[in-house]
Amino acid sequence: MPLASYILRRILSVIPTLFGVTLISFFLTYMLPGNPALVKAGALATPEHIAEVERQMGLDQPVWVQYGRYVSGLARGDLGESAATGRPVLRDFLQRLPATMELTLASLLLAALVGIPLGVLSAVNRDAAIDHVGRVLGVAGVAMPTFWTGLLAIYVFFYLMQWAPAPLGRLGTGIAPPEAVTGMYVVDSLVAGNWRALGSSLAQLALPAATLAFSVMAPLARMVRATMLEILQSDYVTAAWAAGLPRRRVIYGDALRNAMIPVVTTLGVVFGFLMAGNAVVETVFAWPGMGNYAVTALMMKDSGPIQSFVLFVAVMYVIVNLVVDLVYALVDPRIRLS
Repeated sequence: MPLASYILRRILSVIPTLFGVTLISFFLTYMLPGNPALVKAGALATPEHIAEVERQMGLDQPVWVQYGRYVSGLARGDLGESAATGRPVLRDFLQRLPATMELTLASLLLAALVGIPLGVLSAVNRDAAIDHVGRVLGVAGVAMPTFWTGLLAIYVFFYLMQWAPAPLGRLGTGIAPPEAVTGMYVVDSLVAGNWRALGSSLAQLALPAATLAFSVMAPLARMVRATMLEILQSDYVTAAWAAGLPRRRVIYGDALRNAMIPVVTTLGVVFGFLMAGNAVVETVFAWPGMGNYAVTALMMKDSGPIQSFVLFVAVMYVIVNLVVDLVYALVDPRIRLS
């Protein structure tokens, strides 16, 4: 019961946050230059036709009426209609969500597999060659914007070396998608045993996932390094060294376990950042996900997808932060949720 009560309180506490997100996203979209009715009506539409479309979309009503209609639609699960595609935004989102989740999860996994060991090695071998390499990668990952890293990766691995396939989607030309189970091609290919689709999906996923992972691997490695350095200098680790305990047990058993609490927090923040930041990478690599969809909508002032994407990212942040708090109790039994 304490756990259920804690989860309920956390869910209730985020309602004001989500209300603020809807308010900000709506009014920021409202203030963007351009006319959504013109996008829906077409560039050759007459002023009378545009006025009629504005009336149909409710754009001729006061702004508070429009906001009230938007919030009431959210309560019913209605995210509006895309002026560019003419389809419900929810349907477009559900179609593109698996692509975004596949890219985000692959990037997070890659960043964790590289960033955590790199941070541990940098801390254990302080001021050694591996520590200097970790610092250089950390500075480069933070300093280089993702669009530049993506373009550079395409130029080197696709254009010069020809190791990577053309960045034109999730599968190579002429390869049929696997039977949909999760919508994530790598998982569905494994389930169906479609090895040709699996190889193609992994090849298409490699560069965008590595680009996103590189941008978040740096802060993750730096966090692990700083935490490990502090823990390795603590009294109980010094006592463990003095007792003659094996090096691997002290570093990877005692020290790393205690360092995982801030690392779990960082992973939660990183996941939220990836969900919001993959829009640029999806655009660079023509990845048919939600971020690419939102960027296209932003250029056309298609308000429905923009507002829904901002709201989706905010909800993901809330869910991830809740999961992080629950994982704390598993990582450190001393923590109790009350």
